[in-house]
Amino acid sequence: MKLVVRDVRAGGDGVLGTPAHAIVAPETLDEAAAALRGAAERGQSVAFLGGGTELGLGYPPRRVDLLLKTTRLARIVEHAPFDLVVEVEAGITLSMLQRALEPHGQRLALDPPHPELATVGGLVATNAFGPRRMRYGGLRDLIVGVSLLRADGVRVRGGGKVVKNVAGFDLPKLAVGSLGTLGMIATATFRLHPLPESATLLRVGGCDAAQVRRIARELLARQFEPAAFTAERTDGGYACAVLFEGFAQGVDDQAERFERLAADLGFATERPDDPGAAGLRDEAIRTRGDVRVRCSAPPAAFDLVERDVLAPLASALDEAAAVCYPAVGAAFLSAYLRDAERAAAAFARARAAVEALGGNLVLLDARDRDFARRVDVYGAVPGSFALMRNLKDRFDPSHRLNAGRFIGGL
Repeated sequence: MKLVVRDVRAGGDGVLGTPAHAIVAPETLDEAAAALRGAAERGQSVAFLGGGTELGLGYPPRRVDLLLKTTRLARIVEHAPFDLVVEVEAGITLSMLQRALEPHGQRLALDPPHPELATVGGLVATNAFGPRRMRYGGLRDLIVGVSLLRADGVRVRGGGKVVKNVAGFDLPKLAVGSLGTLGMIATATFRLHPLPESATLLRVGGCDAAQVRRIARELLARQFEPAAFTAERTDGGYACAVLFEGFAQGVDDQAERFERLAADLGFATERPDDPGAAGLRDEAIRTRGDVRVRCSAPPAAFDLVERDVLAPLASALDEAAAVCYPAVGAAFLSAYLRDAERAAAAFARARAAVEALGGNLVLLDARDRDFARRVDVYGAVPGSFALMRNLKDRFDPSHRLNAGRFIGGL
């Protein structure tokens, strides 16, 4: 196992400003376990790094004695095409996995930004998702098994290789969103979906927030089955995009029905040539700027989120852009910073407003450290925090894994 010491991020020497004293990139899970055992014997704090696409999420770690990179752990452990299940190591990128599944007519129905960089372990650790969450659910719906390397290097497993196995402790769902604080994600097992035969994207422009909410409600009430529904914030309101995919006849039928629905609501529709991520345009918005935030709120409160959260934040930042997934109650805003103090005050007011609605506002990334110091990453500690702390104590008694990065400083 080769130990290489170097910078973690371009222009930086650690994780969110915390120096990493050593970096190891194991080629096998046995080597990764050995590295963790050695760190445990030396009492070292350990952090994990995959593709680095969501490295800005969370608090700066208190200490990083050893940074363990997973990118060389990129094997497909097992693929059972007839069971629609695949098990992979944590370092495989989403693009690599999709390319391997494509000849079998299958895919992992997950579409976060930067699939060419994002590793499976990182996606699980950060609970990443994209617009297709509307149809296929999030990672907690797609993951059926997981194995972790604990702080002492011992490998533990949860879940199974078949979708209906629900016996025992639900370690897979526990791992989702844990930000590497319970253990290193070694392998993950997912349920798969067939590749769609056809896909059609329709766009509707000039909507206000109330009209976006109405479209979302009508999609549900009229029993449409879109793969995705996005609303891009523009100067003139919102531009909505609806993606239908599946069997060609069903896609054509739903597209025609949606065009009639849009006409009934007073909107004209257009069909862009690209029905994929470029057509939805969410990735370009979610990955730009030097400040990125995620808002979660009940879908029925979309117009209040626009008025009390997105609009005030946009006015306090430069070149603000936002894309929303109205049916799942998620919105992503990105922008450039011009006044850290003013932006932090607007962020605090927006967070208070969305928390009053039963939602939350999370700082996903902030390149300006002055702004980052003024803004709490997660906001109010959830009522489940005592349980979260208990789980941390059980999995990582010495609190050495990603120490301090998670909610409440776990």
